Amino acid sequence: MPRLPRVLAALLTLSLAMATAAQAQQAQGQRPPTPVTVLTLSAQDITLTTRLPGRIVASGMAEVRPQVAGIIIERLFDEGAEVFEGEALYRIDSASYEARVAAALAAVAQAEATRDSARREATRLQTLLERNVTSEQAVDDALAARDAAEAGLQVAEAQLVAAEIDLDRTTVTAPLSGTVGRSLTTRGALVTAGQAQPLAVIRTLDPVLVDVTMSAAELIAWRRGHMEEALGAADRTVSLTLADGGGYDHTGTLRAAEPYVDERTGVVVLRMEFPNPDKMLLPGMYVQVEMPQGVIENAILAPQSAIGRDRRGRPTALVVTPENIVEERALTVLRDRGTDWIVTEGLADGDRIIVAGLQKVAPGAAVAPEERAEPAQAN
Repeated sequence: MPRLPRVLAALLTLSLAMATAAQAQQAQGQRPPTPVTVLTLSAQDITLTTRLPGRIVASGMAEVRPQVAGIIIERLFDEGAEVFEGEALYRIDSASYEARVAAALAAVAQAEATRDSARREATRLQTLLERNVTSEQAVDDALAARDAAEAGLQVAEAQLVAAEIDLDRTTVTAPLSGTVGRSLTTRGALVTAGQAQPLAVIRTLDPVLVDVTMSAAELIAWRRGHMEEALGAADRTVSLTLADGGGYDHTGTLRAAEPYVDERTGVVVLRMEFPNPDKMLLPGMYVQVEMPQGVIENAILAPQSAIGRDRRGRPTALVVTPENIVEERALTVLRDRGTDWIVTEGLADGDRIIVAGLQKVAPGAAVAPEERAEPAQAN
């Protein structure tokens, strides 16, 4: 029986190996759950927006030009300052225009004297005609001379008004209220009435306008009411993103739409209006407008860092069940919103999505979830 001891030894070795494996499995089963950070999701109605490029336009602009010719003798404003409608900006040498007014006054006085004399002569001849001392022809001539004198007085008075207007125009005033730019002329420069080169430009900067482009299809949907139905009771104000990527503190409203579609690009120009009390927005600046398009009801905002992709490229997320077991969900993602994805299917209100520790767990694993702390509020 020499083989019996060897069989017994083999059986003993096998038993020891099985016991060791069992102990290892028991130790593994008692390993504590993996800690992960989760975020409890909540369903909400989300307003969808579209981003449209645009340019800032002044709500009012006027080029200051002289209406009479002459030499600029004084500039009366500070460049870049606020001016008001009717405020004096430049003075033009008025000596020649004062002389024209004086001449017009003298012409009026002369015309008045001529008219008074013609009236007296017409009255005298009418009296003589009643006494049959003069002829009717003489009376008719006197009446015609009186009427001509009265017309001459009206011409002289009109010339006086024109001369006074030209004299007033030697003081160049602001045609509207706003911010005046740099002066485009200097003291001593000769200017002419209606010249092509303006003396200065005034722009109204509060409020400002923003011209943006929208596709014709979107505009048609808006005008047919589809966009209104999609928006429902959502906020219809529009917001701005500045050239540096930062936001703008004030919101605006849609003011008008150009009744013309560019045949080359298929877009139409929309005009928005924004308050600009701090003069931060200047004409010509490039901006982007966030414009509401519709509302998604009971949607989920999920952090982009918590969403992955499976082998087919479909978006997925790891969710912790009420039993603290990891579960993988296939998602339907509509679009992004800031640092989140708008999820319409795959996640529900109250789900706990894993936002940290994703690389440590897999579907079916037991975890110890900890709610993500809210970011501290800045003082």
